[in-house]
Amino acid sequence: MRQIVLDTETTGLSPQGGDRLVEIGCLEIVNQVATGATFHKYINPERDVPIEAFNVHGLSAERLSTEPKFAEIVEEFLDFIKGDPLIIHNASFDMGFINHELKMTGRPVIEAARAVDTLLIARKRFPGAANSLDGLCRRFGIDNSGRIKHGALLDAELLADVYLELMGGRQPGLVLDAALDNRKADAGVIETRAPRATPLPSRLTPAEAEAHKVFVTELAEGGFWPK
Repeated sequence: MRQIVLDTETTGLSPQGGDRLVEIGCLEIVNQVATGATFHKYINPERDVPIEAFNVHGLSAERLSTEPKFAEIVEEFLDFIKGDPLIIHNASFDMGFINHELKMTGRPVIEAARAVDTLLIARKRFPGAANSLDGLCRRFGIDNSGRIKHGALLDAELLADVYLELMGGRQPGLVLDAALDNRKADAGVIETRAPRATPLPSRLTPAEAEAHKVFVTELAEGGFWPK
């Protein structure tokens, strides 16, 4: 199963009020394992960046003035996310900005049903706890020491770890073993194990073996075990 972990940075809190995207970071996971495939773009918002937003992500209007506009990267963005589920922390915020930008370029919006909101999942699992991205990193022991300021790709990478922990923790070994077994089955490979040259000794002590024998005899005599 392919999923896309996504995060954005913006000029403010309200796309309806004129705020715009300044950064998008996406990371691909397949069967709960990060593949290493990413999509990351800084975006020229075509407006100023208020000091409050700059203090969050450190991206100034001057720094972003030479970056592509959203309309110039939209096709590459849509091609990366395809129709797969989007893992987002506080999805309504990011989806609101992305869909606003898509409307401005004449593209169809992304349906809300595609978003998996890790904030809502965390609130259900840990009601009343600190469920920010930083709070969840602390809870799960995920190293976020490099997060001095918000950054879309770094936050997506942290969120991928958080999401996998929320889903029960990563077991990539099991996933890879299953995939290998499937490939062998498709190729018609049948594996057999050769018997040991020297059988392993019993781990039961004589006393344990005798106690088990007595237990089975009592079950049979009591009618609980067929003779």
